[in-house]
Amino acid sequence: MPAIHETATLTSKGQITLPKAVRQLLGLDTGGKIAFDLRDGEIIVTRAATPHEDPAIGAFLDLLEADIRAGRHLTALPADLTHTLQGYTGHDLNLDEDIEGEVAL
Repeated sequence: MPAIHETATLTSKGQITLPKAVRQLLGLDTGGKIAFDLRDGEIIVTRAATPHEDPAIGAFLDLLEADIRAGRHLTALPADLTHTLQGYTGHDLNLDEDIEGEVAL
């Protein structure tokens, strides 16, 4: 995410106008929700989760991220899959193209 520095003025009612560059960076439009988190004396502004997001999925992703950061429960991809993926590096791939041969799911 690009670094930006913007300022906003607090009104007598405790309101601010979120600068346009910040709204654009967060993908916010009229009616969009933002979240404020206080961490180590700093306020972190993020786009708020939309109501349709499943909190169980969010908790799972948080757990997965913690495991990845700690290097736990990670295994390598199968060698044949890794080789196939490396073969596509730098090449255009048409995801709408029919798959030839058998596919095991």
